[in-house]
Amino acid sequence: MKTMIAGLAFAFTIAATAAGAQPVAYPPNEMGVNMGHWHLNSKDVEVNKKFFVALGGRVIKRGDNEVVLFPGVVVFLTRGQGAVPTGGTAGTVVNHVGFLVRNVQESLAKWKAAGIVPEPSASGRPDQAYINTPDGLRIEILEDKNQPWPIRNEHIHFSVTESEIPKMQAWYAKEFGGFAWTRNNAPVIELPGVQLRFAKADKAQVPTAGHTLDHIGFDVKNLDAFMKKLQADGVKVERPINRNAQTGDALAFVSDPWGTMIELNDRHEPIQ
Repeated sequence: MKTMIAGLAFAFTIAATAAGAQPVAYPPNEMGVNMGHWHLNSKDVEVNKKFFVALGGRVIKRGDNEVVLFPGVVVFLTRGQGAVPTGGTAGTVVNHVGFLVRNVQESLAKWKAAGIVPEPSASGRPDQAYINTPDGLRIEILEDKNQPWPIRNEHIHFSVTESEIPKMQAWYAKEFGGFAWTRNNAPVIELPGVQLRFAKADKAQVPTAGHTLDHIGFDVKNLDAFMKKLQADGVKVERPINRNAQTGDALAFVSDPWGTMIELNDRHEPIQ
């Protein structure tokens, strides 16, 4: 456990040093995996862009997409009629995502001034709150007074039936090289740039595709070899490898057994 924590601290330091005040990617793990992005379907890209900028994100243009950068994650906002989400994250296998800030109450006060309405912690904790994007992406806000950034990506919270939780934890450990451990008596997976958490649902949740959080994305090294491993393990391939002839970048889509759509990117240069 101490080794894992030391490794994460080292990764945070490298990421902060490598990309200055607003790092994007963390060094990959031994399987070549690190957190990449969320891909959001947006009814109104401008409205959602303003929301994420108010949180502390930095906007860049990436082709036809609006991209908002945070330490540890890239947020893609898809425009166009076909991108209208069928619903928010509630009821899907990814119930919510999570950011860490240095001070929750100070952040909430600033965000309220920008028109963001928070949802207080059900337990009354001052170091926890929830907010929702205009399209229904639920975001948990937690506190780390010692982190080097005002805000950073922290976790993805899955929602599955109780019997599936250990299976899901084991799947992400095996297929993505995640470090499995127990936090606050709950199973988690550590990957560079993100922690995967698992909550109990009364029934199976619906897949992510088509909802506000359409899919999550991981960056990987050597996508060809990685996909061969996944296929040998029986992982469902949603879209085979597509390579950009100009840049050499490659991407593919797979899904986990519970309905999470996952994009895999092999990038020559990080998005920054």
